[in-house]
Amino acid sequence: MMVPAAASLSPASFSRSRALSTAKLLLCFSSNPRTSLRHLRTPVHLPSSPPPSILLRRCYIPGISPEISYPRWRCFCSGAAVSAGAEVSEKAEAEVAEKVREFKKRLRIFDVKGGEDEGVEWIGKEIVIRGWVRTCRVQSSVTFIEVNDGSCLSNMQCVMSSEAEGYSEVEIADITTGASVLVEGIVVSSQGAKQKVELKVARLNVIGKSDPLAYPIQKKRASREFLRTTAHLRPRTNTFGAVTRVRNALAYATHKFFQENGFVWISSPIITASDCEGAGEQFCVTTLLSKTGDGTECSVSSIPTSVDGTIDWSQDFFGKPAFLTVSGQLNAETYATALSDVYTFGPTFRAENSNTSRHLAEFWMIEPELAFADLNDDMACATAYLQYVVNYVLQNCKEDMEFFNTWIEKGIINRLTDVVEKDFVQLTYSDAVEILCRAKKKFEFPEMNMHTNHQQN
Repeated sequence: MMVPAAASLSPASFSRSRALSTAKLLLCFSSNPRTSLRHLRTPVHLPSSPPPSILLRRCYIPGISPEISYPRWRCFCSGAAVSAGAEVSEKAEAEVAEKVREFKKRLRIFDVKGGEDEGVEWIGKEIVIRGWVRTCRVQSSVTFIEVNDGSCLSNMQCVMSSEAEGYSEVEIADITTGASVLVEGIVVSSQGAKQKVELKVARLNVIGKSDPLAYPIQKKRASREFLRTTAHLRPRTNTFGAVTRVRNALAYATHKFFQENGFVWISSPIITASDCEGAGEQFCVTTLLSKTGDGTECSVSSIPTSVDGTIDWSQDFFGKPAFLTVSGQLNAETYATALSDVYTFGPTFRAENSNTSRHLAEFWMIEPELAFADLNDDMACATAYLQYVVNYVLQNCKEDMEFFNTWIEKGIINRLTDVVEKDFVQLTYSDAVEILCRAKKKFEFPEMNMHTNHQQN
């Protein structure tokens, strides 16, 4: 239904709108696409080109395809006094558009089971969780569904009876490993020994199905070599999920430590023409290859060269050689001379062709720069930072660290606890070598130069 509204007439408030009266005119058409101007019983005359004081705005209804013409036009004259017409226009505006709802954090499995009581305080509460099915065991009277949402290592065991809404999804075998589901129910005390609480399902909804014959990640342990062939799904495994959560905690703790100590974070460039450290190989960034086609098949003769036979970098994107950065140190040093204490924390790249754990093609590096400081200040800062982030991970990633301690590297928690609790000492290189010489251990490299095995012992 069309709602015409006309407001009172009053003199124009702006000189540029004197050509027309400041009549407030609102034309609001219904969402029916068949509604148009010809359905008006009373003729409405609009100027062929509105003056600057007139605002014409075309609005589309949320959820409706923009290709469909829904002529909701509103014509307002600027400078008009508030009138009954304005109230009608505001009401019509409210009917057309809805306020964006408030963003709220969703309830995660970690919120329920991540506390010291492992979820006991949630018993009796109704909750809704969303996640991916790890396992589904159908028994004669009840079905057990393990759901994980990535917020923690633990799964939420969902117990579902045949009376629950959505049980038909179980009957037609849609609840398979990898399927995404929404589960609503009441938290109850668990009868099993592996968890203290479980979810008694009242409603289950399958959000996305998973083909059990094609889904490659099963309950059994998969090798890292195999997971490289399914990189898009490996974050769902226990190992990669735990690594990601611990890495996230380390990144957060890094920013938290430096921000609490008055440092300013500097976003150093990734592409640079500078060789910061002057050592090692750099990855070259160029557009010269892409100019010869798709860049995958490029003959050497097609690369532009100078008279002397060298590459003509003037035809490249930056007009000179450019590389992926090996360090943000140069940028941090310049900012430290203005902002005092700064740090960089971002990706760096090294092109050394060495397949060892100490040589990575890409990694994130933390580089603090302190003004008005000496070597002792640097060592104090490094020690405080290391103990801070390690302690943060031990306190906030307990379940993941227990997983590492059991399956990845036994004793890792004890060694990291020593880092946090024991004092660091500083000594010269010569003193360190002398201590190693007195040690009653046999080293792989017994010479006076320190190697990795010396540092580990």
